[in-house]
Amino acid sequence: MFQWQMTAVNQDFELIETDMPHITEDEALIEIAGCGVCHTDLSFWHYGVRTKHALPLTLGHEISGKVVQGPAHLKGKNVIIPAVLPCGECDLCKSGRSNICQNQLMPGNDFHGGFASHIRVPFNYLCPVPDALLEKYSVAELAVVADAISTPYQVIEKSELAPGDFAIVIGVGGVGIYGALIAKIKGARVLALDIDDIRLKTVHENGIDATLNSSGLNFKEIKTRVREIAGELGVSRFGWKILEFSGTKPGQELAFGLVTFASTLSIVGFTLDKLEVRLSNLMAFDAKLIGTWGCKPELYPEVVDLIQRGQLEIGQFVETKPMSDINRVFRNTLANKFNKRSVLVPDFSRDN
Repeated sequence: MFQWQMTAVNQDFELIETDMPHITEDEALIEIAGCGVCHTDLSFWHYGVRTKHALPLTLGHEISGKVVQGPAHLKGKNVIIPAVLPCGECDLCKSGRSNICQNQLMPGNDFHGGFASHIRVPFNYLCPVPDALLEKYSVAELAVVADAISTPYQVIEKSELAPGDFAIVIGVGGVGIYGALIAKIKGARVLALDIDDIRLKTVHENGIDATLNSSGLNFKEIKTRVREIAGELGVSRFGWKILEFSGTKPGQELAFGLVTFASTLSIVGFTLDKLEVRLSNLMAFDAKLIGTWGCKPELYPEVVDLIQRGQLEIGQFVETKPMSDINRVFRNTLANKFNKRSVLVPDFSRDN
């Protein structure tokens, strides 16, 4: 099998060839169809966030492919590998919080991940891909379900968003655009904030109710405009669902500043930067602040169903690229040169 491995921070990935792994009775061997490039991968590769498995390590946790070895009921099936693989037995798993299982395994963090030709994983939580779905999307494109779509789906479920709510989505890039679309599917009136006109144009063309480019505006100007938009959309002045996807200090500061009475602020984006906020605002507004870590595997079939029923379109937000181009793709993703989620498809080339 082939793997593109990270050997050091900010260094090019190296292509290595190893023997095909042997699987245990609890595992499956997946021939990888595609693996998405996520901000978490950039955090490991560029920003120096430590992986649990020592380097060298094959990154990649947004994975789809075909089971080539494993239990009879899965062999030959196309599947999505959850980005978080829980144990299923601990207190957290049994209480419905399997996404934060402390015994969890994360591909590309705890063990070699998806920027490879094959991967060995526990099979308990693999999510089968319905054959009918492949009439519209390739197996590789569906890799984005494993994080870019499932993560915002879970946080929106946790936020208790209801039809008619005002959802403010901050950052509509690779993950945030799905957050905006899922909030809309759930019946919210959605305002998307970003500093990129192309992203805002894309979400507007896909049915998002309102957009606002916050670049060059101070907080008071943004808050005034958000209130105006809320009035224009006819939503309540209270109970706003604020979803922070940008993973930036300015985005998170803005999100906290927009908290009002009975708001729920959900933090999805990750940054190492520290913020100075007045937590007493949560008390004064009787508001809630929640986070999310990935998505529990139990919700994956619901996400797949949204796509299969045509409620959530994903094709225009995904672009497949050869895995041999991994170094250029990572550099360009870091430089924000792509407006679509990059999914790397194994091609086994040593040329790059």
